[in-house]
Amino acid sequence: MTNVREASFAVFQHFGVDRLFGNPGSTELPMLKGMPFPYVMGLNEAVVMGMADGYARSSGKPALVNLHSSAGTGHSLGNLFTAWKNNAPIVVTAGQQARSILPHDPFLGAERPTEFPRPYVKFAIEPARAEDVPLALARAFAVALTPPMGPVFVSIPVDDWERECDMPALPTLSLRTMPDPAGIERIAAMIEGTENPALVIGTSAANGGAWDAAIALAEKAGLSVWAAPYAARETFPEDHPQFAGFLNAWRDQIRDALNVHDAILVAGAPVFTYHVEGSGPHWPEGAELMALSDDPRHLSNLPGGGGVLGDIRSGFESLAERLPARAFAGKTHQLIDPAPEMTAAYVLKRIAALRPKEAVVVEEAPTARGPEHVTLPITREGGFYSCASGGLGYSLPGALGVAMGQDDKVIAVLGDGAAMYTIQGLFTAFQEQTNTSFCIMNNSAYAALTGFSGEFGMNHVPGCDLTGLDFAMLAEAQGIAARTVNSVDQLDEALSWSFAEKRPTLLDIRIA
Repeated sequence: MTNVREASFAVFQHFGVDRLFGNPGSTELPMLKGMPFPYVMGLNEAVVMGMADGYARSSGKPALVNLHSSAGTGHSLGNLFTAWKNNAPIVVTAGQQARSILPHDPFLGAERPTEFPRPYVKFAIEPARAEDVPLALARAFAVALTPPMGPVFVSIPVDDWERECDMPALPTLSLRTMPDPAGIERIAAMIEGTENPALVIGTSAANGGAWDAAIALAEKAGLSVWAAPYAARETFPEDHPQFAGFLNAWRDQIRDALNVHDAILVAGAPVFTYHVEGSGPHWPEGAELMALSDDPRHLSNLPGGGGVLGDIRSGFESLAERLPARAFAGKTHQLIDPAPEMTAAYVLKRIAALRPKEAVVVEEAPTARGPEHVTLPITREGGFYSCASGGLGYSLPGALGVAMGQDDKVIAVLGDGAAMYTIQGLFTAFQEQTNTSFCIMNNSAYAALTGFSGEFGMNHVPGCDLTGLDFAMLAEAQGIAARTVNSVDQLDEALSWSFAEKRPTLLDIRIA
């Protein structure tokens, strides 16, 4: 016999946990006694969840999060939704009041703990008995790591941790599922029988480590490669001659972009992600389409075409073996050379020029996403992370988690509005001394929203003026070295300073 805490620590060790992300509360305190690994503190649960997401996706290991009962879990929900969309393998433990007083509606009790985070977790449980907690945690890790990966939730009453229990047997799991060979043959036949095939790659391909396999397949079969709408990871080297560009989340624009292709393979993404409603076909008439994904939802939602379920990297490797060699005859994505002005495009161009070779970009600057695509190419595996959900407040703490999960410089390109959602994450950057350069694209507005308002016939949007925010002062108040950049003349020197530092730094870049 052991107790629940020691058995749970053994479960964590078995699944490779090496730190705990949290913001401590009273109902979690017994869990923290004698912890065998570091505690990474966030000043808000949204920060905690964002860090865990970035860490899990960059390290390739599951992340462990500890939250307070209802209030703390509630604070985390925006970034829990993002973790769901990002397919981040996160095990969330949440404190619950003692079992003996739950019938009395106690202070800090969670009345329906497993319902609160749904539907944005793959699995949620509050074990019926204290001695079942370790087994519930083991199952939670297995579910979180099974493709498509995602967050899970375990509510644990405060008095469970000292109870005696048996140590459960822990499985060793291999969770990649090979695609059906007959499905791979159908995809190969589609590509082989056409003249100008395209490959559209989404976030799940990167999560499955398909970078090198995608390059090999594209080069062997002569494919034009597009990034799926709102891809939240790197998809393909954006300086590769066969990279065709980025699909926008509008049905007509997707059709127009893909119109030259007569066969389309969508891998690791829905067909397709849209931002506004549209009409007409989902892809060009006359073109064949098939999808390959480890996510059944991508296939169950197919508006026609065909689908194959299974590991994307393995599918790419099988296709590269099966398909004959063909020369590439498509068009290459073109970068631009913006004029030296304090615009998002020029700032991003200088970030691209001055960044360390292996730097990782973590982005949440909606206004700058378009300019980024034509000035800041992502050229390495594991080189880009963003937010698949469209919510704000992920990427500042996400950058901290990415920095903890790998060794290279992390450049966080953030909008001013987005940064303010989780600005207190800078204090964790100070505590952990992450190798992170925060580049705040400060245009004093929620400019992405004002720009999008034209879709609804509006020429004014209330509540979008952010004039007066001083990010250098906000950073310095939390222990972070910071500079304000007001002109082109200051830009290169400030970026070079920030990128050379191994400690966290922040640049408040005032753009037009």
